[in-house]
Amino acid sequence: MELWFLGTGAGRPVKNRNVTSMALRMPEDRGTFWLFDSGEAAQHQLMKTPLKLSRLECIFITHMHGDHTFGLPGILCSRAFLGGTEPLKLFGPKGLRQWVELTLSMTASHLSYDIEYYEVSEGVVYEDKSFLVEAAPMRHRVECYGYRIVEKPRSGRLKVELLRELGIRPGPDYGRLKQGGSLTLPDGRVIRSEEVTEPMLPGRIVTILGDTSPCEGVGVLAREADVLVHEATFVAAMDDKAIEYGHSTTHQAAVAARDAGVRQLVLTHFSTRYDDEEVQACEAEAAEVFRPVLAPRDLTMLPIPRREPGLVHRANPEG
Repeated sequence: MELWFLGTGAGRPVKNRNVTSMALRMPEDRGTFWLFDSGEAAQHQLMKTPLKLSRLECIFITHMHGDHTFGLPGILCSRAFLGGTEPLKLFGPKGLRQWVELTLSMTASHLSYDIEYYEVSEGVVYEDKSFLVEAAPMRHRVECYGYRIVEKPRSGRLKVELLRELGIRPGPDYGRLKQGGSLTLPDGRVIRSEEVTEPMLPGRIVTILGDTSPCEGVGVLAREADVLVHEATFVAAMDDKAIEYGHSTTHQAAVAARDAGVRQLVLTHFSTRYDDEEVQACEAEAAEVFRPVLAPRDLTMLPIPRREPGLVHRANPEG
């Protein structure tokens, strides 16, 4: 899994930083990616990555502010132009469907695929055999949500050499053992799944928050996440302004990561008042409270490795 930061700025684009959007590249066997928010020019940024719009599976919108949505109509239309035919799942707050359908209608835009709309509320908003997505309300000036993407554990690999030594040949018996069943050999011995498979592979947790001031929902979604993407619109000294506009500071984001026991904090949604050098200073400010922390530039790719089986993570605020 990989997280691509297509835009890391707030409010409006600036020369070296686009507005908010990020793409989560799913595991290789799935072959798709999910998009979180779609600020202006998100599709232009996507063209600079290896991600293909025809493989876009789900879009999650945190809230309806323009710096998180103005790129969405273009994304939807280009997906059709580029051969996307599979239904697209679109998640977001109330009003998203009305805005999208009106925009497509008024621009005579016709898609080659269906959109499945999901109006988000607190709790589980999506689940399949491999992933579960939870949402919780954030504290912002409009209805806004954060998302917790949970990869379900996977069965460990079969110990093929051991199976061969036991005289078990590839076929249905392998499948039965892989799925947790047992097998009785001709001599009466019972072979259990756990005896011939590697330990379960733990799933990864990625938490992507919308715009927010500190609130209960942050801790709920961020708990022991492998990656927490948290807005840091302002430096620590501007906490009054952050609260006034429904945003967070670098310090507040770091405290949230520390308290939730996450593995990696990523800051984003930086005010246009900060240039690249000042954004790196924001990273250093957060690092005084929690490490590791990253303040990415646009088009940064962050790998999300799987934890080792049996590893219990403990937060290390000292770095």
